[in-house]
Amino acid sequence: MIAADYFQTYSVVGVLAAVGVLFVAVAFGAGRLLRPVVPTPEKLLTYECGVDPVGEGWAHTQVRYYVYAFLYVVFAVDSIFLFPWATVFADPQFGAATLVEMFIFLGFLAVGLLYAYKKGVLTWT
Repeated sequence: MIAADYFQTYSVVGVLAAVGVLFVAVAFGAGRLLRPVVPTPEKLLTYECGVDPVGEGWAHTQVRYYVYAFLYVVFAVDSIFLFPWATVFADPQFGAATLVEMFIFLGFLAVGLLYAYKKGVLTWT
């Protein structure tokens, strides 16, 4: 009897997932059926902020932008984990363990920051 209850809870999740997929499929199908399809040359152009596209479609991308994104992720993840840690650290039974774990975590982030510093990303030129 316990197994039946166990699988019944998963059947509710499965039905809910199926309803969600069905809802998305119906929405996309209705959009495809109801929208007007009138391809004009203007609609087939690549849109670049209201300016007509000039040149080839291939362009060189600066790698430094990816490094900035990496640094943002490092600091965002750091701040996301520091706030909950501060609330758990106040509890007397978790104090020493969470302190050690946070220093390990900050060590990993410091390695990423040191890597960015060694690559010269942190210089404002």
